[in-house]
Amino acid sequence: MSAPLSKFRPAYVVGIGLHRYQHMSETPYPVLGLAAVREALADARIDWPAVESVYHGTALLGMASTRVMLRHLGGTGIPMQQVENASASGSTAFRLATYEVATGVADVALALGVDKPSARPLAGSQTGIRGIEGGRIVPFTHFALLAQRYIDRHGATPEDFARVAVKNHGNGAHNRYAQRQQARSLVDVLNDPPISGPLTRLQCCPVGEGAAAVIVASEEAIARLGIDRKRCVRVLSSAQRTEVVYAESSNFDAELTRQTTAQAIAEAGIAPRDLDVIELHDAFTVEEIFYLEAMGIASPGEAPAMLRDGAFDIGGDVAVSPSGGLLAMGHPIGPTGVGQIAEVTRQLRGEAGVRQHDGAKLGLAHMVGVGAVCVVHVLGKE
Repeated sequence: MSAPLSKFRPAYVVGIGLHRYQHMSETPYPVLGLAAVREALADARIDWPAVESVYHGTALLGMASTRVMLRHLGGTGIPMQQVENASASGSTAFRLATYEVATGVADVALALGVDKPSARPLAGSQTGIRGIEGGRIVPFTHFALLAQRYIDRHGATPEDFARVAVKNHGNGAHNRYAQRQQARSLVDVLNDPPISGPLTRLQCCPVGEGAAAVIVASEEAIARLGIDRKRCVRVLSSAQRTEVVYAESSNFDAELTRQTTAQAIAEAGIAPRDLDVIELHDAFTVEEIFYLEAMGIASPGEAPAMLRDGAFDIGGDVAVSPSGGLLAMGHPIGPTGVGQIAEVTRQLRGEAGVRQHDGAKLGLAHMVGVGAVCVVHVLGKE
């Protein structure tokens, strides 16, 4: 287990940028990535030569995609690394960039996420070992079965899960970077084409293309480059774990989330109730319910009632997925985790406009990936 960030010098998010998440298009991936990086540089008010290192999260682009994209900004000779960690690729890239700054290896590092859909199979399907389910349990079926078990255990209803989609689509309707920008009613969500069990199409995230960029800097670089300190957001903790064998093995993502979030929150020196903003991995509506309970935001079985009462709305107890989450913002894989950091930063700066959660000082970003891997970051406004 790596040493906590508190053992090293402070690292801050100083610049954020995105290219809108969208359906697959003919747009070349360098156009997506460069738009995000240029926006992040402009946001930090620094020039490209100030960046000393790059970590590029991507799951779909293939070999050597970073240099041929970023060379259009100028050849500065800096180290560039591609990071693949399934849905947590961008989150992992941000973690590596943060630790590089915190440990003094670099003063300014770029965490970038860029992806476009691909027909390439997952490596797990090429191991030569056949799964006992014969490929029948695809992700939406897996989560539909977990949703049904939650209904049986806690007396929840399909409407409880659909309300997650209503909330997040409503948030995404006000986010110019979101792939889905249309508010939806409970009737809309429930009457949409069924996918599996209680899950309808609008309760499943779209996988498209896009880009997100975050610049991380040290206090020394902030002073040297004249970056506005009032807009800098500190990374308080970074935790990453992979799954083990759990006593409750059927929902391993939730158990992995429980452990990883507990570590991140402890290292940040806060309690779950202190969080103002959460961006989490809501690829399916049921995941928001599971993960909020695993994080300690809600007790087991209580998340649906809290959702109905508006506790997770912008302006509620804690704003959950104010960006629209994966459900509305979209899930282009590589950029997703970096985009979460950008949204949390925007909220903690107080720059989210109509999506602003008033008084936000502490935020958490959470991603899980196939494998399974979980990455959790806590950010704070000083």
